[in-house]
Amino acid sequence: MTTPACESCGMPIESGRYCRHCTDAEGALQEFDVRFAAMVDWQARRKPDASREQLEADTRAYLATMPAWRNHPKLVGEV
Repeated sequence: MTTPACESCGMPIESGRYCRHCTDAEGALQEFDVRFAAMVDWQARRKPDASREQLEADTRAYLATMPAWRNHPKLVGEV
C-alpha cells in the first residue's frame, strides 16, 4: 500500500491533498510565496553552508516537481 503524499511538499500524510505545514488556518493551500519562503528556510536548516541563491534554486526545482506547484507562473518562467 502506498502512503499518500502532500501535493505541495511531498510529506507523507494520512488523507487529503496537503499536509498541515502547507495549509492555512482554514485548511486551504498557502500562497506560493509563503510556502516558498518556508521551504527555503527548511532547506537552510538542512544545508547551513549553502548560499541563499542555491537554497532558492534547489527549492524552486523541487517545488516544480510537486503537483500543487508544477504549473505555477513563478516556476515556469511567466513572472
